Amino acid sequence: MKAADYKMLIIRHRVTFAETAAILAVTVVGGVLAWWSNLFAERSVALETRILEFSEILALAALAFALFSVSQFRAQLREGKARRAAEAEARALALEDPLTGLPNRRQFDAALKAALDAPPGSHAVHAVMMLDLNGFKRINDVFGHPVGDEALIRTAERLRQAVREGDLVARLGGDEFAILARHLNGAEAATGLAMRVIDSLVRPVTAGGRQHRLGTGIGIALAPQDGADAETLLRKADLALYLAKAEGKSALRFFEPEMDRRVQEHDRLERDLADAIGTPALRPCYQPLIDLRTGELSGFEALARWTHPELGEIEPGRFIPIAEDAGLIGALTDHLLATACRDAAAWPAGLLSFNISPRQLSDQTLGLRILRILADAGLPPHRLELEITESALVSDLDGAQRVLGGLRQSGVKVALDDFGTGYSSLYHLRNFKLDTIKIDRSFIDGMMANGETAAIVRALIGLGHGLGLVVTAEGVEAADQRDWLTAEGCEHAQGFLYSRAVTGPQALALANEAAGVWAPRNVPALRTAGLA
Repeated sequence: MKAADYKMLIIRHRVTFAETAAILAVTVVGGVLAWWSNLFAERSVALETRILEFSEILALAALAFALFSVSQFRAQLREGKARRAAEAEARALALEDPLTGLPNRRQFDAALKAALDAPPGSHAVHAVMMLDLNGFKRINDVFGHPVGDEALIRTAERLRQAVREGDLVARLGGDEFAILARHLNGAEAATGLAMRVIDSLVRPVTAGGRQHRLGTGIGIALAPQDGADAETLLRKADLALYLAKAEGKSALRFFEPEMDRRVQEHDRLERDLADAIGTPALRPCYQPLIDLRTGELSGFEALARWTHPELGEIEPGRFIPIAEDAGLIGALTDHLLATACRDAAAWPAGLLSFNISPRQLSDQTLGLRILRILADAGLPPHRLELEITESALVSDLDGAQRVLGGLRQSGVKVALDDFGTGYSSLYHLRNFKLDTIKIDRSFIDGMMANGETAAIVRALIGLGHGLGLVVTAEGVEAADQRDWLTAEGCEHAQGFLYSRAVTGPQALALANEAAGVWAPRNVPALRTAGLA
């Protein structure tokens, strides 16, 4: 046993040790006095007087011992009372949010389980509501956490006043709250309660001497129809909250079975996508890019394709957002770009266009990775063109300049995709060096039937030329569209008029046709090749 262990043992049992020592002392004193009395029993009166004095001493010792015992007993009582108070405070803190005084997650979970053990009567429900505040992050960011804490305290007071007596309002953490409403008269009553909660936050909250506007999204799950156990109800209320928050304002949503199906499908695709990265199941295909002035094939745009072993072909519109949300977009980009660069390096000539996710613009390592991929594939940088969307450029101009500026200096070209659908201005186009703008297919679809749309396309072509940029039209599907664009001076086009996306071997065959050199290609040749 260590010295510290001995010390703790002594401290823990100090009262017992003191009592034992006192009893031993009294016993020793009594024994000595008894011995002394027997030894001098027949002595003189002076000796009897001395014995009397020892008896008095014994009485005093007994009194001292009694007083000591009483003091130790009172100390034990005080210590026990303090310990019980500390234990009660600890239990309260374990079940209470220290900032707002509301029940915390542990108490909420216990109350929910107790409620589910007493199911509601016929036509009644227990409602679990998950809440997340709108606008709270701004308070923390702009005015600091003390003001944010004050806003949370005021919000907690509003929530207490909005619910019924007996309903439980808890703070789960951060700006997340939960409400347990027992024995409500169906979904209509749950809606009424949720609306009172939303209305309680309509008035600004005062914190830090300022007024702050907050709102809340509310996700609702009902027992017993949505679940009979706490974990299921909380999960489903959280799913409903996610959709309520997506509306961007104070809103409430009830859980619906379709939500669960979508979430399960999303989870499955996320796991399968992670497994597919780096395998042939995820691969690029290639849509030909045509020079309108000559009819020649000038390159290909790489498009992502995923063949799922059970679900078949999955569109990029489904799995690209999943990759972005799951943090897989970097690995997916590297895999597809490396494959596309290896394919393009085998072409005698021609441009490879490749789309970059907006999420990638915050990745400071992207430029170095792309240059390494180009070097490994043996593809010259000037044969790669990276496409970013107009909305991505507007939302993060500085990020785009940091990530793509160095690449452009190395020879990589940059194109602005979906041009005309975002909110870019001449400022963005002037301050971000581009090589190409690609007019979105929505304008090409309507330009032949709508004079205003045609005027917009004409203006976009003129703007591109005025800035010294190459203009490409996307989604060209008809000969009259091609002829109109050619007459207006548009340089390139791609779309089903020329070809659907082709596989890597088919792209190589197109590039190598005409004795293994990059041969001029015209529209009829592409169509008769069976690729249109």
